[in-house]
Amino acid sequence: MKWIGSRISFEDTPKSTTVIIIPENNVFINILMGSWLGMWFCIGFYVVWSLFALQLTEQESVFLYVFMVFWLYYAFRISKSYFWRLFGKELIKVNEDAFYIKKSFLKYGKSVPHYFGNIKDFKFEIPEVRSMQSAWESSPWISGGERLSFEYFGKVKQFGRKLNKKEAQLLFNLLNSKIKQFRKK
Repeated sequence: MKWIGSRISFEDTPKSTTVIIIPENNVFINILMGSWLGMWFCIGFYVVWSLFALQLTEQESVFLYVFMVFWLYYAFRISKSYFWRLFGKELIKVNEDAFYIKKSFLKYGKSVPHYFGNIKDFKFEIPEVRSMQSAWESSPWISGGERLSFEYFGKVKQFGRKLNKKEAQLLFNLLNSKIKQFRKK
């Protein structure tokens, strides 16, 4: 197993190349997100209890139901991002047949093949350092920020979450050379 940076490893065999990208592992941020998520669930349980245990006016009930819609949205989004940071990884495999991408959570996820003849415009993009996109994607609450992309049957497929410029460039070069190598066979 060889490493590109601290988050990307790959294994090269004559028949295929497998790349694993793990999420950022910052213990302090994980603790803060876990704490925030725990408090958020306590607030949600308290609001649900209030809806059923207290005698509320109609206006108060409507307010709490509207609040619960927003609460559910953020509970889902932050839980998804938090558990991705703890248990997620991206798996990429290039062989003679296709280019496979799997966004795995624990051991679950679907490996999707992308055949070489249909891949167009393979590239990587890094947002400018002081841009709004860069600030948004660097937030630990956001799981996106895919750096590499290609067009496949008119749809843009993206992978490589939150890679820095050096890692994205090295991964792009590796995958580009492997795609060319296996495409020739």
